[in-house]
Amino acid sequence: MLTQIKGLHHVTALASSASRNNDFFTHTLGLRRVKKTVNFDAPDVYHLYYGDEVGTPGSVMTYFPFPNAARGKPGSGEVATTAFAVPEGSLDAWEARLTEAGVKGLERLNRYGEHRLVFEGPDGDGLALVEADDSRAPWTGGGIGEDMAIRGFHSVQMRLRDAGPTAELLRFMGYQEECRQEKVMRFSLPEHNGAGTIDIETVDVPRAGQGAGSVHHIAFAVEDRAAQLEVRNALTENGFQITPQIDRDYFYAIYFRSPGGVLFEVATNEPGFDRDEDRAHLGEALKLPTQHAHLREQLEQRLEPID
Repeated sequence: MLTQIKGLHHVTALASSASRNNDFFTHTLGLRRVKKTVNFDAPDVYHLYYGDEVGTPGSVMTYFPFPNAARGKPGSGEVATTAFAVPEGSLDAWEARLTEAGVKGLERLNRYGEHRLVFEGPDGDGLALVEADDSRAPWTGGGIGEDMAIRGFHSVQMRLRDAGPTAELLRFMGYQEECRQEKVMRFSLPEHNGAGTIDIETVDVPRAGQGAGSVHHIAFAVEDRAAQLEVRNALTENGFQITPQIDRDYFYAIYFRSPGGVLFEVATNEPGFDRDEDRAHLGEALKLPTQHAHLREQLEQRLEPID
């Protein structure tokens, strides 16, 4: 069993409009945009990162906004809900805020004794706020006070036709089954960065079709490249096909497909989002990977302007 994984690092999804996505996460949800860069494989598409003040692993939601992308089709083999932790007693204020902003799909639920508010993002993204006793420091520069500001991820919920193989993988990755409620299994790490929970819902529905609003992959946090290599070797020995370590500028990444179809990444906490920007100005300038630096003039003219 692995001990190197510390919880979620980031969640990456797809969108259809950079400006609408940016407005929702920075203004409606009050997160900080900590990086404005481009997709390594498609440099004419932004890669936007939102999180706490410095983009602490376990707080970072990222998006590839492909202009006018068609909506994803919900189904099995995907991450259906990304949940953020908010202070206890704050959901009434959040419900009022999201209602005023015209957010769709608002619904109050109770699961495992936790109060949650589910809602849709701009592209029908499955999102939720969960009341939690969470000591992580929030970003309040987005106009939302400390009494209700998002602390980071609470959990993600995968929707799978067969939970067994992925449950076995999570156990190998250090997660322990915490409880079950109806068709949902909850797994948690004994020690984690605040984002240590994964839920698996067993469903009998067709496979999801990825598009705007869909989660592209989820990333798990490890401290450094040495720990990441240990994880890679252990997973490879257990039959998983893993990519080499890839430099993503702000972290190093390895990727593999989980048995249920969800793309997993293992990302390092190093070097962080302040490696090329002062912390006071994170996410303001367009930062380009070295291999795309020669495209700056072209990309600055082509990419959709965002505040």
